[in-house]
Amino acid sequence: MTNQWVFEGCIVERAPVRYTPAGMPIVNCLLHHRSQVTEAGMPRQIEMNIPAVAAGELSGVLERCAFNQTFLFTGFIAPRGRSARAWIFHMTGLESGLSCPLIKHIKKE
Repeated sequence: MTNQWVFEGCIVERAPVRYTPAGMPIVNCLLHHRSQVTEAGMPRQIEMNIPAVAAGELSGVLERCAFNQTFLFTGFIAPRGRSARAWIFHMTGLESGLSCPLIKHIKKE
């Protein structure tokens, strides 16, 4: 089975960096996505907020990104906890345009 998400969006909220007991840096954030898709031959407007988390080197990159600029996010979704029904997007990569000089391309597999 495949679990890979790729979408454009912007950062609208970001928590301060925190560390796991193993010392891994983690940053939680809220991403916003807006697009138009076609479903059953009809156009559909999509606008949603996506809870997300970045770990390791990517957490430092995310910390330096500006709010409300468009990025291409890649990653996967997983439950927030072992028995949670809510999910969270785990960021594994992010690309930006010329508007964010700190990042050209970071992708962790």
